[in-house]
Amino acid sequence: MGRVTRKPFDIAAFLAAEGPGRRIGNYTAKQVFFSQGGPADSVFYLQTGRAKLTVIAKNGKEATVTLLARGDFFGEESMAGPGTLRTVTASAITACTVLKIGTAEILRVLETEHKFSTFFVKFIVIRGMRTQADLIDQLFNSSEKRLARTLLLMAEYGEPGAPETLIPPVTQGTLAEMIGTTRSRVSFFMNRFRKLGYIDYNGGIRVHKSLLNAVLHDKLPEENASRPKLLDPAPRPARTAKQAKLV
Repeated sequence: MGRVTRKPFDIAAFLAAEGPGRRIGNYTAKQVFFSQGGPADSVFYLQTGRAKLTVIAKNGKEATVTLLARGDFFGEESMAGPGTLRTVTASAITACTVLKIGTAEILRVLETEHKFSTFFVKFIVIRGMRTQADLIDQLFNSSEKRLARTLLLMAEYGEPGAPETLIPPVTQGTLAEMIGTTRSRVSFFMNRFRKLGYIDYNGGIRVHKSLLNAVLHDKLPEENASRPKLLDPAPRPARTAKQAKLV
């Protein structure tokens, strides 16, 4: 008897269709996939649309952690073990189609299908690198550069394929939360980007390649370039005389 050859595992087909332990759901804008503090029992894969992850602090303040695009996994904390709770709230920004994969099913596929395991681990590593880059961005870059980087990431510059220059609707308050500044500063920077031709916005935000070039060549204007620089005050005569006596 001839050996039965196993059909190669098709990652795209697995993530595109329903099956054992997998269910496709359609969500409208602002609809919640899961809430912070709820039971973590599945992993989600975003097939279409844009979504976001937010967190609420004990004082009630809400902040946007990250934005999600087509091809992103989220909710992977469910793989940590039984009884794990959601650490964030996931909700749709635009109309979304998602594949919900039960924890038991994704663990089974990760164990039996090495091709999918490599694919999934690569995604997790890239997300970790992105998170590290976000932290470095917060520590060392100005809020204007952080805003530029966030807009470029939302437009998917640097990702395979053509960038989606028209990014999904996002408020200046949400952008401020993501880059750690105030809404008024975001408004100031957005107006300056528009005047420089880096973006257009009238309801939606369109990001031009010129913003990417400005970031790559470090040609963004200084954060407070529109404000006069403060000069050191001229020394007072009495203070100068006193310093001369000490010498």
